[in-house]
Amino acid sequence: MLRDEALRQRILGHLRGFEVQAADAAGLRAAAVAVAIADEGSGAQLAGIPRPEGWSPAAALLLTKRAGELRNHAGQWALPGGRIDVGETPERAALRELHEEVGLRLGEDSLLGRLDDFVTRSGYVITPVLVWAGAARDLQPNPQEVRSIHRIPATEFLRADAPMLENRRDSEHPVLRMPVGDTWIAAPTAAVLYQFRELCLCGRATRVAHFEQPRFAWK
Repeated sequence: MLRDEALRQRILGHLRGFEVQAADAAGLRAAAVAVAIADEGSGAQLAGIPRPEGWSPAAALLLTKRAGELRNHAGQWALPGGRIDVGETPERAALRELHEEVGLRLGEDSLLGRLDDFVTRSGYVITPVLVWAGAARDLQPNPQEVRSIHRIPATEFLRADAPMLENRRDSEHPVLRMPVGDTWIAAPTAAVLYQFRELCLCGRATRVAHFEQPRFAWK
């Protein structure tokens, strides 16, 4: 069970002194994603991240691989999330999507705060909501939306080779990726993960809304 109260308090402390930047949502679709901090468990193996024998459970983030049959972004890495319904707050939407996508039901007492909004090339304003998910046992992927669920150790986002930046001739800002195991995750998800690393884990007030996304994420 995730009992690292020191980590929880450190994250809350960093968020307390951070002014979240909201994006202008005019003409765009609003969405929320859950940045859910949970027990590491054994899910790291699914992401190709070797764990030494005798390792102890630690903090991890819950990520998914999107179902291959989806019209947009099929098979890509994602944080649990989706559109914000009419009359719904980002926080309620993030908790609802956690339940709908991975079978995790949490109350509002699990909410920690928000990260900056991120405007995607596909026409969404994404609001990342930080959630303390605890043990997060018995997760079940919704087969219509999720192919697999992964617990990525929080320490994986502290790698020395992160972030991976690629300059492009057709963009003022570089494309941002975050390495995970022997693969990588692209923005916009990678931008959220990078800000989580910088702000929540390292206490550095870092902005990410300017980073570019790879072409396949524009649709």
